[in-house]
Amino acid sequence: MTTTLETLTINHFINGAEAEGTGTATKPVYNPATGAVTGELRLASREDLEATVAAAKKAAESWGDISLAKRTAVLFKFRELVANHVDELAQLITAEHGKVLSDAKGEIGRGLEVIEFACGIPTLLKGEYSDQVSTGIDVFSFREPIGVVAGITPFNFPVMVPLWMAPMAIATGNAFILKPSGNVPSAAMLLARLFQQAGLPDGVFQVLHGDRETISGLLTHPDVDGISFVGSTPVAKHITEVATAHGKRVQALGGAKNHAIILPDADLDNAADHVAAAAFGSAGQRCMAISVAVAVGDAADLLVRKVKERALDVKVKNGTESDADMGPVITPASKQFILKTVTEAEQAGAAMVVDGRDLVVPGHEDGFWVGPTVIDHVKTEMTAYTEEIFGPVLVVVRVDTLEDGIKLINANPYGNGTAIFTSSGAAARKFQRSVDVGMIGINVPLPVPVAYYSFGGWKASLFGDKHIYGPEGVSFYTRGKVITSRWPETHHASGASYNFPSN
Repeated sequence: MTTTLETLTINHFINGAEAEGTGTATKPVYNPATGAVTGELRLASREDLEATVAAAKKAAESWGDISLAKRTAVLFKFRELVANHVDELAQLITAEHGKVLSDAKGEIGRGLEVIEFACGIPTLLKGEYSDQVSTGIDVFSFREPIGVVAGITPFNFPVMVPLWMAPMAIATGNAFILKPSGNVPSAAMLLARLFQQAGLPDGVFQVLHGDRETISGLLTHPDVDGISFVGSTPVAKHITEVATAHGKRVQALGGAKNHAIILPDADLDNAADHVAAAAFGSAGQRCMAISVAVAVGDAADLLVRKVKERALDVKVKNGTESDADMGPVITPASKQFILKTVTEAEQAGAAMVVDGRDLVVPGHEDGFWVGPTVIDHVKTEMTAYTEEIFGPVLVVVRVDTLEDGIKLINANPYGNGTAIFTSSGAAARKFQRSVDVGMIGINVPLPVPVAYYSFGGWKASLFGDKHIYGPEGVSFYTRGKVITSRWPETHHASGASYNFPSN
């Protein structure tokens, strides 16, 4: 990054060095808490894209032949460097995303878990061997890297999501091109420098900033072998269709509308604590945020009262303040969409329990603020239910029974995450076996799997058949080879036959 009088100019990281690139287009970067422009992001030209992909292709050819011992040595070093730069990374996240510093540090911690998992790649890449499958013939298998992978990542986790992808891709021998969100570009640049300090060869990890044309170029470039994406469902669907049509392997994680069922037998204070935190943390800008509370029977009235109390207690401030619970939303357009959706729900007959539309944060009047909002008696045809709001809005839908709640969840087009709050093991087991959702929490509102499992939803929340990181991440970034081997002694008959081989 180079400093001008008022803002930072944010460059690319291509083939081991910061690069201005040849593109003339730029994009402003904002601090959403203040509304101020803090940076000018350079956007890639087609020439920049070609140079980045060429460097990645060349690097992949040699990096894929590097020993597992040397790869893991780089990853261990990278892990320590990231751990030593948590504060700096968190400050970059908060400055461009707006989430509170403690939450920013939390996302870095979850990224560190994936790096640690990737450090165990020698065990994860162990192949199979079958001796004497036929007379004098052995069969064995191993997995090879697919080549060049591009990661297209969202604004809401500027460090965690890139670290869900890049360490796994690099550990398995691929070169990785990161195209981060243009709203939060700076943390990606620091990650690139830390990879370089860890000893990663030039071209193995690169950062390319760009717009739709850059994404389109990555999706269609003949030398890009795989695409990993996290974002909205319409974009995930488009990326899958275009990239697969061009022969690429794709994992594309889409949107969500995560429901939490609260049964009357639940500890309602505990449920209200967790539902409120999961709805309003990071201003609701998480793909695993709880956006729908499904209140069952007699639980509804008391749950709504308790969630209201907690929503009113949320401290909405600049994320750099030590006592802040929640920061702003990412852009003015996001704010306007949230306000519009809440207003439509009110006009359609929903009950406004807590209204965050008119929130003003003193000293930050130009920031992009929406306060915690709770809407009761929401119907499934309302846009507040059908749309992924991606803001600090919790809608409450009332049902009579657990079975009604399960039907509601299964009828929803999304299947990312869900939760149930109950003291009944029987109810929990019925729930986990019946819902068509990829990640389930039992008295846990944000069931993000640990790194040695894999993260991924169902239905319109995932396109492609592989989840992200964990064992399925290893599978996604590699492809299998099976070798059938025979070493006949020269004085024996060859055993050749015009018939199909048999034992």
